[in-house]
Amino acid sequence: MSVKQKLHDKHRFVLKPSMKALVLSLGALPSLLLAEQTGDERVLEVIEVTSMKRVQNSQITPVTLSALNQDVLSSGNITNFDDLSLYVPSITVGGRGPGQADVFIRGMAIQPIAIMLSGAQGTVPNVATYLDEQPLTAPGRNLDIYLSDIERVEVLPGPQGTLFGASSQAGTIRYITNKPELDEFYGHIEAGFGATKSGAPSDNLEFVINVPVHDKIAVRGNFYNVNRGGYIDNVYGEFTLDPSVNPNSNVGIDAARYELINNQALVEKDFNASSYRGFRVSTLAMIDEYWTIQASHLAQEIQADGVFDFDPDVGDLMVNRFYPDSLTDEVNQTALTIEGEVDGFEITLASAYLERDVEQLIDYTGYNNSGAFIAYYTCSYDNPDYIANYNIEPSVITTERECLDPTKGFDGIQKHSRVTHEFRVQKQLTEKLHFITGVFSDDFEIETQDQYEYLSATELGFAPNAPISTALQVNSAVRRPNITFFNDIFRSEKQRAWFAEFSYEFLPKWTINVGARKYDIEVDLAGSTNFADGIFQGSVNTDRGRDYDVSGDHSTEPLEQSGSILKLNLSHQFDSDKLFYFTVSEGFRPGGFNRGGGIESVNPEFANVGLTYDTDDVVNLEFGWKTSFDRRVRFNGSVYQIDWQDMQVSRFDPQNVSILTFIENAADARIQGVESNLSWQVNNHLSIAAAVSLNDTELTKIKAQAIEIVPVGSALPVTPQRQGNLQLRWDDSYQGFDWWGQVVALYASSSWSSLVQNQRQKQPGYQIFNIQFGLEFDTWLLTLGVENIADERATLFINDQDDVPRITTNRPRTASVNLTYRF
Repeated sequence: MSVKQKLHDKHRFVLKPSMKALVLSLGALPSLLLAEQTGDERVLEVIEVTSMKRVQNSQITPVTLSALNQDVLSSGNITNFDDLSLYVPSITVGGRGPGQADVFIRGMAIQPIAIMLSGAQGTVPNVATYLDEQPLTAPGRNLDIYLSDIERVEVLPGPQGTLFGASSQAGTIRYITNKPELDEFYGHIEAGFGATKSGAPSDNLEFVINVPVHDKIAVRGNFYNVNRGGYIDNVYGEFTLDPSVNPNSNVGIDAARYELINNQALVEKDFNASSYRGFRVSTLAMIDEYWTIQASHLAQEIQADGVFDFDPDVGDLMVNRFYPDSLTDEVNQTALTIEGEVDGFEITLASAYLERDVEQLIDYTGYNNSGAFIAYYTCSYDNPDYIANYNIEPSVITTERECLDPTKGFDGIQKHSRVTHEFRVQKQLTEKLHFITGVFSDDFEIETQDQYEYLSATELGFAPNAPISTALQVNSAVRRPNITFFNDIFRSEKQRAWFAEFSYEFLPKWTINVGARKYDIEVDLAGSTNFADGIFQGSVNTDRGRDYDVSGDHSTEPLEQSGSILKLNLSHQFDSDKLFYFTVSEGFRPGGFNRGGGIESVNPEFANVGLTYDTDDVVNLEFGWKTSFDRRVRFNGSVYQIDWQDMQVSRFDPQNVSILTFIENAADARIQGVESNLSWQVNNHLSIAAAVSLNDTELTKIKAQAIEIVPVGSALPVTPQRQGNLQLRWDDSYQGFDWWGQVVALYASSSWSSLVQNQRQKQPGYQIFNIQFGLEFDTWLLTLGVENIADERATLFINDQDDVPRITTNRPRTASVNLTYRF
């Protein structure tokens, strides 16, 4: 057994069985395994999880899952969500950098909405992310918690709606933190450095400490400061408005002058640097032998500059950006969990409050190449009809048309707040019958200010812009000069739910599990979208735009949704090492409002945008198996078919439909897939592990009225048909030192970028190879690694969210070293 594992076991405080909760032995990712020493024999480690909200050995839990413990995270150098997603074959991501991703599982993917509109119009994700007991899910912006002092990460593919609710439609990802321990003072300090090929260096510092304050009270803290060097260059470029590139604009070709700009002031090598800084402090108090209280507070700030996708037309890992790109993403979460037992009934009350503040600057100059109203915001006015229609001020009329500085940028401000409560009770009623039931509430609000800055606006005579005076306002202030278009919007989602699951062994070795969840959800949208106008020169421009209490078909009434979902699971424990199960499960995610609902389409051949879009729903049929042989071989897997109805698809089509992005229940789809993993402890030194995910996805029905999507039979986007990984690991010792080495290969086949026909591109497959080495001596741990040895440029996501096609890719070849001291 390694020194690291010995220390981990030494400091574990074991509660009575009914109070174990999340104090568990640890699991491993199917393709990254760790073994344990039993006498002279090295065998596969026992895994315990809480995927069914009770402590169970994963090999007798009839649920498909992957679990990564802290040793796996450390040895694989897995520190944030981008790292995690590469190692779990069932996960795919449509993302553009830290905290800017939509997560998909088992091929249930659509192309993500633009980050710039995620707060105002983004759909709720169909994969739920939890930090301990609280969901963190947010439209278009996954909460990217740095994986410091994490006990394990659980990935539960397939609908998990009965226990985890809305947005667990395609699966659930759970971050389980290490809890305070009462019996001993200990901790560790970790420092590291990384060097990226043709990129800037990285460094990390982490401190963890566990302090018993009293025999029944302990405090645990972890603190981290991580800087990840950039690897994308903003190189010199020039730009001018060009009507031949954007023929749908009303610029015309008779302008006397087109201003040429360059980005010399913003040229920078490795400009996409990022940092994670934060801490988590938690306290555990044991009231008596039956009751505990745990309180915790997390604070984290992500800072990121530049962009994390490159423009292949400019060059490898290169872009031309003409407006500053930056991100600040701050989160604070306070949580309280009370656990106890009354007459054999295990009781849990979990409450949490989360605040998140995001501000992001994005270069939007590429909009000149696609926007239908570019001339209005960029060029002077010389067309008599145009002047008459818009009552243009005489002072801005010119005899010869000029198109001025085309620089455009986005300044987005989002504030999230979330309050959740869950009360649940469970009991082993008899040797054969177990039940769990509970109630859940979730109040989630987003305040968003999406501000688009067009640098020519003031020179063209646009007045300062302010939100519609009669609308509900996030920020009533007059916006700074050149903010000519902005959203000032409140979104809220209130959810109340009741859930229950019963497990009954009706025959020897045969168990049936029945689950249900009943929910009521209320969604609301209020505020305004505001359009600046040059006709009010010299005064403040107000009341030009849309008030979402009165615009189109909008009113002050919220959207109310209610329903229920079911799960049926039948399992057979053939013997102590072999489990087979069959599951029928349902999942859903909430619908919402379209800002442009009820507004007549620009082209009468297209249907008007509906006021709302409905829930989309899935039914999953799954057969799975979990088998082990002599504690040296483990072979698990599942086959499944998912029917996905009324898929929520986003679209922006200002030429035909609406100048506002909208969402439609556009299609049905079917996914047929296989997931499997093999772990083999060959001998006391060598272990081999492999995992694979195969997904055959296709659209089965088109329901779109206003969205031009690909035809029936087409594959879903962002989903490789084949994904997998392979690990070879060697553990040994030499003169009192424990050491290990491992090689990991990651593979994905090709995929598509979008469901929308004119945005769809082929994303080529990729292979990535990593190597890591670890040396343990006394209380020291040294790890060395090289990630992406072949310097593969993986195409993870092709997007044109800034109206310039770009490729999100992995980090180039990076060598790293980490040194940990444990005390």
